[in-house]
Amino acid sequence: MAKPIISIPDPDRAAKLQAFDRLLTIMDELRENCPWDKKQTLESLRHLTIEETFELSDAILEGDLHEIKNELGDLMLHLVFYARIGSEKKAFDMAGVLNQVCEKLIRRHPHIYGDTDAEDEKAVKENWEKIKLKEKGNQSVLGGVPRSLPALVKAMRIQEKARGVGFDWENKGQVWEKVEEEMQEFRAEFDGSTGAKINEDRAMHEFGDLLFSLINYARFVDINPEEALERTNKKFIKRFQYLESEAKKLGKELHDMTLAEMDVYWERAKGL
Repeated sequence: MAKPIISIPDPDRAAKLQAFDRLLTIMDELRENCPWDKKQTLESLRHLTIEETFELSDAILEGDLHEIKNELGDLMLHLVFYARIGSEKKAFDMAGVLNQVCEKLIRRHPHIYGDTDAEDEKAVKENWEKIKLKEKGNQSVLGGVPRSLPALVKAMRIQEKARGVGFDWENKGQVWEKVEEEMQEFRAEFDGSTGAKINEDRAMHEFGDLLFSLINYARFVDINPEEALERTNKKFIKRFQYLESEAKKLGKELHDMTLAEMDVYWERAKGL
């Protein structure tokens, strides 16, 4: 017997629907009348959508809710734009897009809309992957990982999908042992202290294994490695720009300063 669905009252639903209808209308008007909008294709919008997605990601990492709102609007515009082009090609429209995702959500949440039990997040994810695999007809669990994903994100998705079918380490201690093992193997191929010539292909292979194991460990301790690395990037940029600013106050360029001089300002930047 299907579980009952509780409808949550939303006093702002009418306003939300009106706003979405307004966006659809504006998109239609722009597509018909604006020279730039008329020229766009699915392909020409692709790189712009990627850029907008990364801008949203930046806003989220900064915790800037106002900017998140702005970037969500930009991304929503792109989604509406794709749907408009799809309707022109008589391939799909916004109603089809939204109904399709609604049906998918219902199918992949049988613990809500069906008779399946899922007591925790792990069970939900496992059910999701099994249903997805069946729907897509992939011969491999990993068949749904986009080939164009950045390598770090791809590693995360590969590991998550493997976990979804039970192929995973039992505890984080085992994963950390693997990290240490890979570190030793990498060092054996690339020990900078000896000055000996290294096999670059082997070193790259071992370094890839080391990164993969670190990403695996991050997953076990609930750290998003992509977010962690980006936060470190932002921290480095902030400190480096402080170093540049202080150098200019001294009338110097960084390449004119010694490493010891730069290190003084770098340590100061850490306290900011």
